Amino acid sequence: MNTNPFAMRPGRRRPSDGAPPRPARRLSFLGAGALVAVGYMDPGNWATALAGGASYGYQLLGVVVVSSLTAMLLQWIAARIGVVSARDLARLCRERFSRRVSFLLWIAAEIAIIACDVAEVVGSAVALQMLLGVSLTAGVLMSAVSTFAMLALQRHGHRTLEVFVVTLILFVGMCFVVELALAQPDWHAALAGAVPDPRIVRDAGMLWLAAGILGATVMPHNLYLHSTLVKESAPSGDDGEIARVLRSVNIGTFSALSVAFLINAALLIVSAAVFHAHGHYDVTDLADAHALIAPLVGSHWAGILFAAALLACGMNATVTGTLAGQAVMEGFLNLSIPRWQRALLTRGLAIGPALVAVALFGEHGSNQLLVASQVVLSLQLPLAVVPLVRFASDAQLMRGWRVKRVPLVLAWLAAAGIIMLNGALVWQVAAGS
Repeated sequence: MNTNPFAMRPGRRRPSDGAPPRPARRLSFLGAGALVAVGYMDPGNWATALAGGASYGYQLLGVVVVSSLTAMLLQWIAARIGVVSARDLARLCRERFSRRVSFLLWIAAEIAIIACDVAEVVGSAVALQMLLGVSLTAGVLMSAVSTFAMLALQRHGHRTLEVFVVTLILFVGMCFVVELALAQPDWHAALAGAVPDPRIVRDAGMLWLAAGILGATVMPHNLYLHSTLVKESAPSGDDGEIARVLRSVNIGTFSALSVAFLINAALLIVSAAVFHAHGHYDVTDLADAHALIAPLVGSHWAGILFAAALLACGMNATVTGTLAGQAVMEGFLNLSIPRWQRALLTRGLAIGPALVAVALFGEHGSNQLLVASQVVLSLQLPLAVVPLVRFASDAQLMRGWRVKRVPLVLAWLAAAGIIMLNGALVWQVAAGS
């Protein structure tokens, strides 16, 4: 029995079998972009944006802008590799690196996935606590069940899951339109904050949150996932067809990631306008934010929408984590397991740290774990980005579609910037210990 979730379905034609991609196929590329985008608005993003906005106002909005643009560039490259080479990033690492290097990259990718899943478990648990009044421990266990409920939607077809994911994204977007209207931010200050502040590298607190925002926005396992989701659409050598497929993939990628950017920016702007502007600089916990947001903006709907949007983001992100785990395991190890088993493995490894955090930090200490998990993602990021850019610029692999000139320079600059930011963070931590 074939358990490969990414394999070509019987009777399904490649794009090269006919004329230009049909509207249904273009929608499939939009679905792939949406599945990747949900990883950019998970509870880890909430934690870092909340802490950044409350502590520093709009000053870290520039980090969100730069991180989102970097994410768009790298996801564009990942999708390009998948379409042109018909291989995913993990498989290329297995084929082109030594066995030892490939194994280490796989371990790093799994650590990133588990760190991300910890954030999703804790974030969903906090949302359930807000909405239902259950304990955080009960919320952790309930969030584990939600993973299988989301994956069960695929019994009705892959498109059903994608439609549900897109619906939740639109719901979150509408929630933040209302939140922004209630918060009444200072848009002039927000526009000024969109320019990166050089003080980030000198202020240990800003640097820690900047690394968290970077890790929450540019997720390493999403690069593996995106190349996997689009690779089966790889045409069989026709340049015109490759151009048409890449155009559709790019539309799906940039559309979905633009929505993710707007939601991430709205998270930080709301936090700055509601908490920092009222002198609540130490609001870094999601539960505390939920308790304060309604009285500060003068509407009980603010708290309800805050919790509902957080739960929607947590539920969506569980799907991305499971799919990314499958892509990484299959690509690096050439091993395919059923999706429910992969979900059970990842979520089982995440529940332990989540329960320990609840026991150590109490009901209102979840944000410490959430931000730390995103910093872990940031530290893992270069191990995915450097091979990605190397493969994308390989003329033998990518032929006439290799990344070159300005996009290649920007990609290497992004990789260098990520490495330098992580180096500065490690230096700050070492100097302070």
